[in-house]
Amino acid sequence: MLSIYAGTNFYIARSLYLGIITVLPNLNVWLYAGLYAFIALSLFVRFFPVSYSVKRFMNCIGVHWIGIFVYFLLFFITADLVILLSKVARIIPNPMPSDIRLWSTCIVVVITAALMLYGKYNAAKIRHVSYDIQLRKTALPKEIRIVMIADLHFGYSSAEKDLPKIVQGINDLKPDIVCIAGDIFNDDINLIRDQDKVIGLLKSIKTVYGVYACLGNHDAGRTFPEMKSFLERSDITLLNDEYRIIDDRFILIGRVESSPIGGLDGLKRINVADIMVDIESDLPVFVMDHSPAYIDEYDNRFDLILSGHTHRGQFFPFNIVTKSIFAVDYGYYQKNSEGPHVIVTSGASTWGTPIRIGTNNEIVSIIVR
Repeated sequence: MLSIYAGTNFYIARSLYLGIITVLPNLNVWLYAGLYAFIALSLFVRFFPVSYSVKRFMNCIGVHWIGIFVYFLLFFITADLVILLSKVARIIPNPMPSDIRLWSTCIVVVITAALMLYGKYNAAKIRHVSYDIQLRKTALPKEIRIVMIADLHFGYSSAEKDLPKIVQGINDLKPDIVCIAGDIFNDDINLIRDQDKVIGLLKSIKTVYGVYACLGNHDAGRTFPEMKSFLERSDITLLNDEYRIIDDRFILIGRVESSPIGGLDGLKRINVADIMVDIESDLPVFVMDHSPAYIDEYDNRFDLILSGHTHRGQFFPFNIVTKSIFAVDYGYYQKNSEGPHVIVTSGASTWGTPIRIGTNNEIVSIIVR
């Protein structure tokens, strides 16, 4: 992967350089290469033993570079293919005039910049998505309003800045219960700038039955014990392959993530059948399971599965990728009339680069009848 990243960056750096030197022929190649390498390698600084202020600064550069890198690569390849085909068809002369290279570079830069600006603008919005679920086995005497969010990625994304409006959006929906379907953190809790402020905002969520969460693949690593303490102080109940009977109306299960990044301090996911052994009730069963990759584990004993993880690809072209990988990468799904209802959210925040193109940050409300 590092070799691929290095090779594609060399290709982008060379393509940019060939365009720039048409107007800046005296550009120092070593200065250019050093600046480009600084930006391209900024992603990896958070893995080194430097201060958290340096990590946050470099992370800010790195996460924006991810989106720029993807679109530079996509559009420079497209531009080079167009130029090659034009040469073959003798639409442009060979050798190629330098102004064609300049204009192709300018077009790539302008389109990439426009997409990044739009993606940032779109990612600043948090939309409300709603679903209405009719249970197939037993109709509830009174409907339940579940509000679900996922993929906050505190310490990596803009979720800390956006948290006041996320909390306000949740409270405006007047939920009976709030479910957070994993990836609350992003590998290292110490990347959160102001933990007390975040905790205070999370504690201000208003519900009838409380806030519950399951683990995601990024809710792990060496600071996992601190993550658990953080959730406790936030009045969030973490369910690790455990269940709660909520007001004798329904059962809520939270699953342990099967592929944690950095480990869960010895905690391992167990078979869902082992959880169900202790449940002696005909109440509806709802499950928080971070990734929709595991929905086939659930049979007709379960009524509703809540997942996140995919971000719906977050930005084009990755929404095509997630759609091809998962049976459902977003929205509502039911394999058959006897199977559980499945709802996958695109997440309340971003991961990787802080943009949304073709997808949205969202808060999900689910009316269960």
